Amino acid sequence: MTHTARRIGRSLALVLPVVMVLSGTLAVTMVPWADNSSSRILTTSAEDVSVPAKPRAPQEVLRDKLLGELRAGQQPGDVLMHLQQEVDRRPSLAGHCAGIARALGRAAVEAYGPTKAQSYARPVCDTSYASGVASMG
Repeated sequence: MTHTARRIGRSLALVLPVVMVLSGTLAVTMVPWADNSSSRILTTSAEDVSVPAKPRAPQEVLRDKLLGELRAGQQPGDVLMHLQQEVDRRPSLAGHCAGIARALGRAAVEAYGPTKAQSYARPVCDTSYASGVASMG
């Protein structure tokens, strides 16, 4: 009897997860997400593939560009200088400077460790770079 119970338990252990996944998948595909009619079924469609992505904010583009420079091996001091140059060139970015500098400080800690990353601190956006380094160290 113990052998039979063990065999049934093993069978259930193999079959039950498959049944649960399939029933969950079917339940999700049958939900009328955007329409109250029961004929609406969630399907995969490629009709909106050509719709362009929403434009990204300038500060996000700049942050990603500078983080890319840092990850590509440029010294954090040089990247901070590029940040300052961009803020000087486009004053509308000044309100975002501190957040970008903090992100650079965190990324510098990941690349160089807290002590070396702190040695690259510059007076860009007050002490935001150093704040980013300290938050990771």
